[in-house]
Amino acid sequence: MNVKEARVLNGLGILMLSIAISQPLQAQTSQPSPNNQPASTSHEKTPPSDNLPDAPSGSKTTEPSLGDLGFPSAQTQSNPEEQARLDKRTHMLKIHQRMGLITTVPLLATLLTSLNAGGKNTSTTSRNVHNALGAVTADLYFTTAYFAIRAPRIPGTQTKGPIRLHKALAWIHGPGMILTPILGIMAYDQRNRGEKVHGLAAAHAPVAIITAGAFGAALLSVSLKF
Repeated sequence: MNVKEARVLNGLGILMLSIAISQPLQAQTSQPSPNNQPASTSHEKTPPSDNLPDAPSGSKTTEPSLGDLGFPSAQTQSNPEEQARLDKRTHMLKIHQRMGLITTVPLLATLLTSLNAGGKNTSTTSRNVHNALGAVTADLYFTTAYFAIRAPRIPGTQTKGPIRLHKALAWIHGPGMILTPILGIMAYDQRNRGEKVHGLAAAHAPVAIITAGAFGAALLSVSLKF
């Protein structure tokens, strides 16, 4: 081998050695570093998940009916006739109560004018005023009693407490309201004839006082709770 061929072989060996050294370096520089990876942006959409929570149901829990609680259907159904009867009774008894309060006004006035109607020195005018007030009282009283008597009755109801006393007192002031005007007319005629009040007519004042007392007690019995 001459000198020229030796130089060519040396040059080829050096070239192949440089190529072999440069290939691993290129492989290392071509691999991306984990720190140099691009961060995912917030604009990227996440794929929908298949394990979403169940949506609330639109159905509501129904409350138990009266039939479920053991009440028969015949007792839970409304009865228009009974309701109308109850409404009418309530309305008429309210009028009865109001009329009773109104009746107290002429009743007290009649009692006050009786002081000047039964004495020896009474005038005809005093007796006429007393008589007129008594007639007004009687008319209002019987109108008041009408609404109580004609009010529809509710089957199965029981009278208790003050109402029982109220009805019991009616057996006193009711007959008294009938007798008082009759005895008053008898006493009025006797006084106009110049006679002294005598006989049954003399009971006019006591009957009137008892009647007014029973009527007042009847008003208090439904006004006070006991």
